[in-house]
Amino acid sequence: MSNIFDLLGRILISSLFLISAYNKLFSIDGTMGWMEGYGVPGLLIYPTIVLEIILPLFVIVGYKARTSSALLAIFCILTAFIFHFDFSEQIQLILFLKNISLAGGFLFIVANGTKDWSIDRKKKYVRL
Repeated sequence: MSNIFDLLGRILISSLFLISAYNKLFSIDGTMGWMEGYGVPGLLIYPTIVLEIILPLFVIVGYKARTSSALLAIFCILTAFIFHFDFSEQIQLILFLKNISLAGGFLFIVANGTKDWSIDRKKKYVRL
């Protein structure tokens, strides 16, 4: 049962990034302008999209999940402080806390790894 919950948790925590990458792909100009409004170069949209596709997929399938989760935790913390640090608006506070919470979830994967349903699972050998 813990394998099911582990996989489901990895899917749920990663789904936000896959949806976000999809949305960025279809509104690149708007997202670039939004990023530039915060002083972030708009060209960073391209590595961001790649990061938001590859790393969550790695977390879901369990390939280098700890490293991918650590990078996504750093990404969440950076985006929280860069884009959502205006606490005068309640929505920004909520988005800030969402990113910090996601970082916490990813750090949980860093600390505990994945269960048996992952590519990197440790193989159990029986010595005869």
